[in-house]
Amino acid sequence: MDVDLRLLRSFQTVADEGNLTRAAERLYVSQPALTKQIRQLEAQLGAVLFERSKHGMALTGPGEALAAAVPAVLDAWDGARRAVRAAETEAAEVLRVGFLASAANEKTQPIIAAFRERRPGWRIELRQASWGDPVAGLVSGEVDAAFLRLPFPRQDEFETAVLLTEARCIAMAADHPLAQHDSLRFEDLLDEPFVAAPGAVGAFRDHWVAADARGGRTVKVGAVTEHPDDWLTAIANGDGIALAPVSAARYYARPDIAYREVSGVGPSTVALVWPKGTAPSGALADLIAAATALAD
Repeated sequence: MDVDLRLLRSFQTVADEGNLTRAAERLYVSQPALTKQIRQLEAQLGAVLFERSKHGMALTGPGEALAAAVPAVLDAWDGARRAVRAAETEAAEVLRVGFLASAANEKTQPIIAAFRERRPGWRIELRQASWGDPVAGLVSGEVDAAFLRLPFPRQDEFETAVLLTEARCIAMAADHPLAQHDSLRFEDLLDEPFVAAPGAVGAFRDHWVAADARGGRTVKVGAVTEHPDDWLTAIANGDGIALAPVSAARYYARPDIAYREVSGVGPSTVALVWPKGTAPSGALADLIAAATALAD
């Protein structure tokens, strides 16, 4: 019997969380889809793995036995996958790096140049990630590392090296009444609709709607987007305003969008991110060294 590793990862997450809703949020799947995966695994194993109640998901005896064995199985597979990926990377002399929006801002090209000094003949292939699943390439092994903004989904599964921190601002349609002001207070924006990332990305979306600065008030979502072009279009169309790093005014300057200072929210931090596990070696270690040498 062959078991889909995806089912084992889903099982492990439910076992860790003891709650279907939290596990589904962590995995970026719907609760019904996660329930279906658990039932599929139980059918394949011929055993009931959880006792379901209004209090959560408690492991049965067979569930506890599987929970004890699964981490070693997944760790072994992840180690094998990393070994294959490292061998492929070395053979191709290409390091694949994911990124969101403006990557590491003006540090991106100097980091790439410093990496090439350490690895002559090598190149970095940048692959843009979606705000809807910014760690997808890291989880699947499609990229070796990524430039991401903190916080991001499943952050505890990855190592991070902070590269820079910058203030956040407010982006809005150029003809929005608030654009008449040079600076704004976030507390005065609580009734405004916001252009947001998909809800499944949890803390990432919360950060970009400043959930921690809303005093418990729920954000009014005017549009949901996953890519910079869609985000910019939604803002320009007046679907909502949005928090953005101040660098967005440089990288995404448009005549139909205004960027204004905002008080009452914390800054945004960019980090180089890579999977936890064995100590980085080879080209990945050189990228980490190059990036940390140029960090603020």
